[in-house]
Formats: sequence, C-alpha cells, structure tokens
Amino acid sequence: MPDNFDSRAEQAKAVLASVDPRPGVPKPDPILVADHVRRSFGGLTAVNVEHVEIQRGAITALIGPNGAGKTTFFNLITGFDDANEGKWTFNGRQVAGTAPYRLARIGMVRTFQLTKALSRMTVIDNMRLGAKNQTGERIFAAIFPFLWKSQEKQIDQRAIGLLERFNLHQKVADFAGSLSGGQRKLLEMARALMSDPELVMLDEPMAGVNPALKQSLLGHIKAIREEGTTVLFVEHDMDMVHDISDWVIVMAQGQVIAEGPPDTVMKNQAVIDAYLGAHHDSNLTESGEALTEDGAR
Repeated sequence: MPDNFDSRAEQAKAVLASVDPRPGVPKPDPILVADHVRRSFGGLTAVNVEHVEIQRGAITALIGPNGAGKTTFFNLITGFDDANEGKWTFNGRQVAGTAPYRLARIGMVRTFQLTKALSRMTVIDNMRLGAKNQTGERIFAAIFPFLWKSQEKQIDQRAIGLLERFNLHQKVADFAGSLSGGQRKLLEMARALMSDPELVMLDEPMAGVNPALKQSLLGHIKAIREEGTTVLFVEHDMDMVHDISDWVIVMAQGQVIAEGPPDTVMKNQAVIDAYLGAHHDSNLTESGEALTEDGAR
C-alpha cells in the first residue's frame, strides 16, 4: 500500500479507486475469497454466491433487503453452518468446513446480531475467553500455576485496556447478563479483539442500539481499521454504511448483484430495484400492474 496517506481509510480508498465496480470483481489484495458458495434449505436457495473477494485493510459492508442471504453467508464463511458446495480461502488458506474456534485462532472472528455474551459469567471472564493460545487451558499445564500465571496477567491487562476503550471498565466484575443490549454489543466487539484478529466480521452491529451508542460504535469500527484490522459487516443502516464503508457488496435473493464504493452502489439501478421493487417508479393500475410510459400494461 502507498505510505503517503494520513490514514488507513485513505489508503483503502486509494487502493480500491481503480477497482471496477461490478459483482465478483477481483481485489488488489484480498484477505478472504469465496467461490461457488451455495446453501439450500429444502427447495429454497438461500445463498448462491459465485465469487466474492474482501479487500485487506478496508471496511466492507454487506447489504441487501431482508432475506437476501447475508447472515446465512456469514454463517457459512465462519463455520457456523455447512455449505452444500463451495470453497473459500482466508489469507490464501482453504478454510471451508473449518470449525469457528479454529478460524478464530488463525485470525478470523465474528460477532452476532443477537449477542452471545455468557450471561452468568462476569465481564472480565467473558474477555478472558477471547484470548487465544492460553497455556492454562492445557490439562497438564493447568496443574502448575507458574506455567500460566504471567500469561494470565498479560491477558487481564489487555482485557482491562479494551474494556476501558469501550467504556466498560466499570463493569468488570458485573455479570454480562446485567448489561444493557448496547453494552453487550460493545462487550462482544471488545471480546472479539482479544484474539488480535486480522478480519472482524460484524453481523448488524447497530441493531437495537440507541443513537448515542451508534456514534460510539462507529468510532470503534473506524479505530479497528486504523489499527490494521480488516472489517466486514452486515448492516441495514444506510447512513452508517455510507459513513464508514470503503466498499459495499449488495446481495439479493442469495446472489451478489452489485459491488462498488458507497456512492456508486447507492445509485445502482439493480440495488434500487432490489430494495424498492422493479416497479417502484412506475405508474400502477388499480390492480397493481405496472404501466409503460404510453400507458400500456
């Protein structure tokens, strides 16, 4: 990447400026590449993605109307569901069929629309679970505290630092179940960062969050990218998408129908039709049928 830019946001925009805005377009330096990913439920094809690439170091939004297959695609890529067919790579490594915990170990983590905080554990214990390669998790090593005490101290220091950054440091000893919905969103994002991921995948991070907290979350996502982490997120809030995204991928009926910078995608007729219907600007008869300009049905 060029080094004469003030921020990683400018770097990402500069790199993607030369990319042709079309579905499945190759990226200069993709961290995640998916090919022919399909998932059906009975007779319904929920995901049918031919090819998609996620640019390293950028914030990419995955948008689309309800039922477009966005979360199902997330679940497939992150190992929480099994594809009927398809392959995908992370940092050039084939990871289709890899368990979520193994993906987290190699640098790919995700959050959920419905938060997965462990309610009966404290906030700090939730954070500790996010750290990887913990010596004390091994049965033999757990017997001897001198083998893991120093690492545990480092984990706690990192956890406290992240909780302070996300304004949760006063909740360290509270049970996660006592947090508000917005605070649980923050906790889940902070816990995801405990593993030092290269790619963070956020599933509707703004869902159910009040306006004040939305601004805080926006700032955190931008900060994650400035630290060098790639971000891919699913979202319905178009103001947020336009504000922070470097690149937008649009799904409809399980397929990728458009890609490009936010401004370009928002003007794409296929995207407008997917959200509003193909006849959103047509004159309709009383029966709901569309009329052409000369009045014909």
